[in-house]
Amino acid sequence: MYSAIAKNKRNTVFIVILFIAIIAGLGLLAGYVYNSPTIVVVTILGSIAYAIFQYFFAASQAVAISGGVQIEKSDNPRLWRIVENIAISQGLPMPKVYIVNDPAPNAFATGRDPQHAVVAATTGLLDLMDDPELEGVMAHEMGHVKNYDIRVSMIVFGLVVAVGFIADMFLRMAFFGRGRDNNNPLVLVFGLVAMLVAPLVAGLVQAAVSRQREYLADATGALITRHPEALASALAKLGAYGRPMQKQNSSMAHLWISNPLTGGGIAKLFSTHPPLEERIERLHTIGGTF
Repeated sequence: MYSAIAKNKRNTVFIVILFIAIIAGLGLLAGYVYNSPTIVVVTILGSIAYAIFQYFFAASQAVAISGGVQIEKSDNPRLWRIVENIAISQGLPMPKVYIVNDPAPNAFATGRDPQHAVVAATTGLLDLMDDPELEGVMAHEMGHVKNYDIRVSMIVFGLVVAVGFIADMFLRMAFFGRGRDNNNPLVLVFGLVAMLVAPLVAGLVQAAVSRQREYLADATGALITRHPEALASALAKLGAYGRPMQKQNSSMAHLWISNPLTGGGIAKLFSTHPPLEERIERLHTIGGTF
């Protein structure tokens, strides 16, 4: 169990380092080819500033986008007590609890730290899961809170923005730049390649980070409840009865326990969620270690 959590943490660190290396490489190439390091610095600082803004306001945005309604204990004692028991057992502050009126079974957690955490469940999830399965799902979400996954998500989001800015700069300067290399066709080719390849690589790395955090939250949830089979059963139900959310938004797709978006084929390559079958298999393996 603990080795699985440690492995996922190491993998996430390696992926973030790779992401930073991609941006650094793009910055160095931009400075060399266009002889203008200032614009690279400005775009990176701008993306960092935007990520900081998101860091403080992402939770309220996610709740608003999902249509969640905050509840108290009297509104839904079952959900409230499950979340409360998990918080007490882990020494975490009680998060704000929301219910999303949507028949699609799903749940998410957000917030910049445990003191400002939010957990939400859909009406479809509450109707579908029995108590041990619901406890497993909410333990998964509280695992995201405990592991500070929202901070990792915000860091990666800022890096994605930086890659997008730099790639766009390549394209604009390739077509409209007036530097010493403006007439060199290789500069135009380089700009087009950077514009197309960099965002694709950034999307793949972002998806990889999100997948690693989902594996980690599964392992943490299993450790919290000491009942990984219940979470595995819940994930199996999500696979069998899951459906797209009524309010779909790609910007918060990575927050949900199960992919809330439609799409297949190439979209699966950029999915922020690992296959449910793999997650269930890992949970069965973890169960055998208890």
